[in-house]
Amino acid sequence: MSLENKIAKALLDVGAVTLKPNDQFTWASGIKSPIYCDNRITMSSPTIRKEIAQGLAKAIEENFPGTEAVAGTATAGIPHAAWVSDIMELPMMYVRSKAKEHGRGNQIEGKVVPGQKVVVIEDLISTGGSSLVAVEALHKAGLEVLGVVSIFTYGLRKAEQAFEEADISFVSLTNYDALTTAAKEAGMIMEEDIPMLSKWHNDLKSGLLE
Repeated sequence: MSLENKIAKALLDVGAVTLKPNDQFTWASGIKSPIYCDNRITMSSPTIRKEIAQGLAKAIEENFPGTEAVAGTATAGIPHAAWVSDIMELPMMYVRSKAKEHGRGNQIEGKVVPGQKVVVIEDLISTGGSSLVAVEALHKAGLEVLGVVSIFTYGLRKAEQAFEEADISFVSLTNYDALTTAAKEAGMIMEEDIPMLSKWHNDLKSGLLE
């Protein structure tokens, strides 16, 4: 079994992802979605969080050699960054969506070493906005961002374009297609649901649902 299929199955097994083709969720943006992904649930499963951390560490080693530190996005990327930094024996920091309005006013927590080569760890990539906010903050602090790794991506062209414009590479352990395949194999969705799920994903990728 490939890593993307293994992680997709693990997310379904632990309840981090829910698929409801006939009773859709509503995202904060107002988009109706047959899928809800909450990777925070993985924190409560030692086995699955370890699989994810090992997968993220391997992705960093293979795609971003020379990484000197990892930076988690607040809040969902923080625990995964901690576990990955432990596996790789690297320094860790985390990045808020904006600077604190009190204290030292930090947006980045942890020791910042200008020139250090950093990889951002994210739980989920949809449009890529939150990841690139973190990348920008790290750049402003003088760090060299090699790329972004995430647990899951929807595979949206909008995200690909955003990363291309920012000249940042990103890698995800699993994706929407792997997830729906794993859900079908597990009997969580029916064969007749697949066309609708594919159409929704294609509409989302093309921007028709925005």
